[in-house]
Amino acid sequence: MVTILALGAALSYGVADFLGGAGARRIGALRMLLLSLPLGLLTLLLAALAAGGGATPQGLAWGAAAGLAGGLGFITFYRALAIGPMSVIAPVSALTSAVLPVAVGTLDGERLNAGVLAGVVLCVVAIGLVSMEGPGEEASPRAAGGFVMALLSGAGFGVFFVLLERAGDDTGLWPLVTARSAGFAAVLLAVLAIRLGGRRLGGGPVTGGVLLLALGAGVLDATANALYFVAVHAGMLSLAAVLTSLYPAVTVLLARVVFSERLRAVQRIGLAVAAAGVALVTAG
Repeated sequence: MVTILALGAALSYGVADFLGGAGARRIGALRMLLLSLPLGLLTLLLAALAAGGGATPQGLAWGAAAGLAGGLGFITFYRALAIGPMSVIAPVSALTSAVLPVAVGTLDGERLNAGVLAGVVLCVVAIGLVSMEGPGEEASPRAAGGFVMALLSGAGFGVFFVLLERAGDDTGLWPLVTARSAGFAAVLLAVLAIRLGGRRLGGGPVTGGVLLLALGAGVLDATANALYFVAVHAGMLSLAAVLTSLYPAVTVLLARVVFSERLRAVQRIGLAVAAAGVALVTAG
């Protein structure tokens, strides 16, 4: 069950990131977040009402803290996608976001059996392989800036994964509602700081196509959050987080098909390693 839920979260995150990145290239990162995050918040609110459960102050506080970390991760991630290739940015962010929960889970005493542990290791290796830069990419200042922001976003997402696990499993989906609210607040503060500094957000016009991208990104991201939240409370943090962090495989493949971004040999190997890792985890 944990495997299915976490892989479902990975699929949803991967498509959401692709749609969000495509929109950020048209209207800018922050403007895209201003559109997609409220839609995701509405989706989570409706889901929380349908799922029931009692909201506790502790669970809501953990959710809010997770949301602040996730909001900062979103800002840097969408900015990175707007200036760098999706096939590099998404995997670098995911690798960083996977390592942190694994470290926390290990420190908390989580122990995986040999087969599952081997699968987790392969998944982490796969994320690294898919994220490797091609010749000359590291020489570009824009690519370098995108790489740094991808690392920062991954750290934010990793903290998000860890803190959601701390929220507990007896509060329904309400911690996710506070998490998305706090993340949206972080984006609003960033926008306010930019406007007070006399700068404009920039970007192109908001068209119908952009609105559809925002809708898809917001709803799918909310769906991914819910799937991960259920998965991490049904099993171990390290396992749920690593499988969820395989979402770059989806983003990379979509970027290859839609934007014709080149899929290098090492990335193909990474996808194959990821499949092997998932197979070992499932068998375990």
